[in-house]
Amino acid sequence: MHEITKELHALLGRIEEASRQLGIETKQRRISEMERSMQSPEFWQDPETAAATSKQHAHLKKQVDSWQQLRQDARAALDLARMEDHQLLEELKEQYTDIKSRFEEKELEVKLSGVYDGHDAILHIHSGTGGTDAQDWARMLERMYLRFADRSQLQAEILSRSQGEEAGIKSAIVRLEGSYAYGRLKGEHGVHRLVRKSPFNSDNLRQTSFALVEVTPDIPEPETDDINENDVTIDTYRASGKGGQGVNTTDSAVRITHQPTGIMVAIQNERSQLHNKQTAWKILRARLARLREEQRAETIDELRGSHLTEQWGSQIRNYVLHPYTLVKDTRTGVETAQAEAVLEGELDDFIDAYLTQQIGVSRQ
Repeated sequence: MHEITKELHALLGRIEEASRQLGIETKQRRISEMERSMQSPEFWQDPETAAATSKQHAHLKKQVDSWQQLRQDARAALDLARMEDHQLLEELKEQYTDIKSRFEEKELEVKLSGVYDGHDAILHIHSGTGGTDAQDWARMLERMYLRFADRSQLQAEILSRSQGEEAGIKSAIVRLEGSYAYGRLKGEHGVHRLVRKSPFNSDNLRQTSFALVEVTPDIPEPETDDINENDVTIDTYRASGKGGQGVNTTDSAVRITHQPTGIMVAIQNERSQLHNKQTAWKILRARLARLREEQRAETIDELRGSHLTEQWGSQIRNYVLHPYTLVKDTRTGVETAQAEAVLEGELDDFIDAYLTQQIGVSRQ
């Protein structure tokens, strides 16, 4: 057996295993179901749901077609190699190099094979312990993720922002749309800790600040909603801009609280109350979906008493700007002295390390 035959056989095995992990066959069946649904005359009666389904269909089909083509090319090359025709050796080597290169480019998809990884992402940034410094830190994180979105060809939309009293922000909600937005950013979920000389302290003392980043998938509204309306409190109030001045003459801001879990979503924007309420409901569903996934609960009822706490002492990443510069992820151990570059959105090393770690955990 030629060496190239062995290499092609091994490569095909890797492709087959990756296809299995991605559930390509299951996704093909899902595509067929969606196509039957899309042919129904009633499909476009709900334009928003139809648009979301069409988008998901296009994403799945593109992924499945590309993996099936890769597998088909690898099988064809292996069949040629088994003929042991020496005149085909150079051609087979070129095919092997091409197929291997395409596979390596697509390996990231294996790390992004979670239930919601292909969805858009919603980031909710909260300032934590640290007063004005913490609010400024929350603003820095918002900027970091907006820079990451720009570098990664993701479309960013600020859904809501609550300004701080002196500087920074108390909270912000940002929607990121694009390829595997949630899958790439889900590892940013957690507490982020900053150590620096405070620009808000007259003595210029070292200050430690915390901010919480919650990352949830942007999922379409289900046909049947399992959120019990009796478990939800909805409050409306006056949206405010900088300085606390009202930007609307009506109470357009909306706060929805899910009593069993303590999850609270507040949308404060210069928009209609109806629009803000719809956005708040969408985010509540997304946060409950992530909580169910984390706790492996099938229904919302199983989450009762599972209050989502903000544990400021359990940071996932430390950003040190004084007396030295260092950014270190406490989960993966990845670190860099290029703190300024990280704050400019260079997060790829942290994201890749987290995804690689999760693949290892899932295989144990």
